[in-house]
Amino acid sequence: MVRPVAFRHHLEFLAFRFVSFVIVLLPERLALSLCGLLGWLSGVAFRIRRADVDRHLSMAFPGSEPAWRSRVARRSYRHLAREAAMALRLASMESDEAVRRTDIEGFEHFRRVVEEGRGAVLITGHLGNWEVGAAAFAARGIPMNAIAHLQKNPLFDRHLVETRNRLGLNVIVKNQAFRVAPRLLSAGRVVGFLADQNLQRRGVFVDFFGHLAATARGPALFALRKDAPVFVAFALRLPGWPSRYRVTLERVPLPQAGSNDEAVKELTQRHVSILERHVREAPDQYFWQHRRWKTRPDSEPS
Repeated sequence: MVRPVAFRHHLEFLAFRFVSFVIVLLPERLALSLCGLLGWLSGVAFRIRRADVDRHLSMAFPGSEPAWRSRVARRSYRHLAREAAMALRLASMESDEAVRRTDIEGFEHFRRVVEEGRGAVLITGHLGNWEVGAAAFAARGIPMNAIAHLQKNPLFDRHLVETRNRLGLNVIVKNQAFRVAPRLLSAGRVVGFLADQNLQRRGVFVDFFGHLAATARGPALFALRKDAPVFVAFALRLPGWPSRYRVTLERVPLPQAGSNDEAVKELTQRHVSILERHVREAPDQYFWQHRRWKTRPDSEPS
């Protein structure tokens, strides 16, 4: 179904293309540094969602010093803007460049598991640069399929799909995941999920930094139904220039017993706990601007 394109969509997309052109045209260090400065200003001067970020850091690190939390908050804004710029530059890179920019720890084991033909569920979160992480696997010949939200602007959505396809990523719209993902896993392909966003409905509540967080059950549900191996991966930015990333890859054991609901919750808790561990190691590279704990258990519909 072709979605209608409004005039404002054209204006938004034109502005986006202009910004993308400038970011790609400038030398990498200058482009990313300027975007990092804009991110810092958005958190310090304009305080966009700053109250949310401060509250989330207080919830996650209640025993930390206020000065430390403030420093992490400022750096998280800078990191978010800089990595958004890096994602735009990624769109113009060839696959071999994505390989040179990334090191994947444990990749050979992951490849051997995928080659067994059972497919695999690959879970990540809003930590580091998830676009770079997905491209790193696709550039190494892994048949990647990424679950993604449909963008409100159809022009922007089409551009994202085309960019990801060029990098070797097949994009699946989220509302089609329950129909398409099981078939892909049966065909031996890898299905990737960004699985750390708040869900208003049908989420499973698991512990994240000592607080219950409504989390998508889909990754665990698909893995258990298809007996597919589960991995968690994060692409963390390394210091220095040009931009390079260390991709950590960890296998998540499947539960051995319990009802389906219990197994889904247990597997979801396992991958969320791994995310928390990595966030603690690099808190300034996490997306604290997202209202991760917005949905509460007592607000769930009956």
